[in-house]
Amino acid sequence: MSILDDIVAHKKEIIKERQALVPVKLLEQSIYFNTPCVSLKQYIKRTDKLGIIAEIKRKSPSKGAINPYVSIERTSIGYMQAGASAISVLTDQHFFGGKTEDLTTARKFNYCPILRKDFMLNEYQIIEARSIGADAILLIAAVLPPHELKKLAQFAHSLGLEVLMEVHDKAELDSHLNEFIDIVGVNNRNLKTFEVSVETSLNLLEFMPSNLVRISESGISDPATVVKLRQAGFDGFLIGEQFMKHSRPEQACARFIEEIKALEVSKTTISA
Repeated sequence: MSILDDIVAHKKEIIKERQALVPVKLLEQSIYFNTPCVSLKQYIKRTDKLGIIAEIKRKSPSKGAINPYVSIERTSIGYMQAGASAISVLTDQHFFGGKTEDLTTARKFNYCPILRKDFMLNEYQIIEARSIGADAILLIAAVLPPHELKKLAQFAHSLGLEVLMEVHDKAELDSHLNEFIDIVGVNNRNLKTFEVSVETSLNLLEFMPSNLVRISESGISDPATVVKLRQAGFDGFLIGEQFMKHSRPEQACARFIEEIKALEVSKTTISA
């Protein structure tokens, strides 16, 4: 089994446990369930920001522990103060050290869009995402058949959530794209080998519909890479490990964003 297969198999067991412990009726009683969602795609496209989706991730299968004792409150608030467009919160516990309470904590202290980053496999998880305060969910083409991904995306829309569909190659993009997708993200990390290459995003850009918000995910560690991707046509950038490997991720995010701005000003000055 690949790491991805292992994650999905484990996730199915966790979903069964959660469904038994917390029924849908209880999730629907959450104060967040009927609260209007904040648009992730609109925030990514805001001209006063750079499209940075700053992620909170304690660990990963490939890197192990990254920042296991991170303060969700301080980091999420700091990300927003640094100028991030949105926050991504990993809620998988076994492989990534997250929990649903992390997202609810971030929601409590922030008005910005929050993406629930997890391996979403059924409608229960989408209801759960709405109940904990998420504004958008991630659907991964590599783990869902096209018809199932479309069904889940449509269900997410019925609850007011936006949908980020993650792809790794042109085949996934061609087979899974549907009318319920709001944002298309290219994961530069191969989920089977965990190797990373930003060229994956650049190679796929011409095949991504220009009417959708387009983001690049994983392996972005240099502000110059963001400048290059922005110039190519990407709207947003999901960055986690680059910030989380520091003791104060929010400060790393602030420095990163300021460096991007400085580079873009420099390029504008040179071209003028």
